[in-house]
Amino acid sequence: MSASRKCLCCVKYLMFVFNLIFWLGGCGLFGVGVWLSFTQAEFSSLPLSFPSLSAANLLLVAGGITMVTGFLGCLGALKEQRCLLFMFFVILLLLVLTEVTLVVVIHIFHDKLDSKAQDDLKEGMKIYNSEPGLKQSWDNVQKMFKCCGVTNKTDWFDVLNGTLPASCCSGGGDQCVDGWSEPCYQKARQWLLDNIPSVLVFGVCIGVVQILALVFSMLMYCQILCAEKRVD
Repeated sequence: MSASRKCLCCVKYLMFVFNLIFWLGGCGLFGVGVWLSFTQAEFSSLPLSFPSLSAANLLLVAGGITMVTGFLGCLGALKEQRCLLFMFFVILLLLVLTEVTLVVVIHIFHDKLDSKAQDDLKEGMKIYNSEPGLKQSWDNVQKMFKCCGVTNKTDWFDVLNGTLPASCCSGGGDQCVDGWSEPCYQKARQWLLDNIPSVLVFGVCIGVVQILALVFSMLMYCQILCAEKRVD
């Protein structure tokens, strides 16, 4: 076996290993998204801007794309097909650029995004009495997090004519006079931040694997191209 062929085999199996890790990472992200979706099923009727619901959907999408991309990379490495490798490289490059852009946008505009999400939730509160599913979701959120309203319990005053829903109080009676003082948006956001650090560390590791997979895919693509030219 020639030195170039040995080098190609080495890159091929390294590429396969990295993409297998990448695929497994995608399975992990998807799994966390499924878990988060199930834990938030009791208030799934709320707008998707609710912190934990938006995080669950983001993880499901990211995990699904990562799994498909990792599979393409594994297949391209084993088959040594330039077409698959190039497709993998382009998709992965777009994925990395999207992730970086998303992180930068969230970091820069997080205050505006929070404000927009809170406005969406307040708008949804207006149909509390007419939508049984939404009513049940809000009641579940407020009981689970021991909170009241989006940013303040007074958010309910315009919706319920100066009164509070029974779920704003611990007693569970028909009338609630002095509900919990903590806002639901901040409580849910804090719950998400308390439970997400391990996922963020996992995400950074996946990011490193993505960069290495990009390098190895391009290296393997170039080696296959050179080998084909030598044969011709």
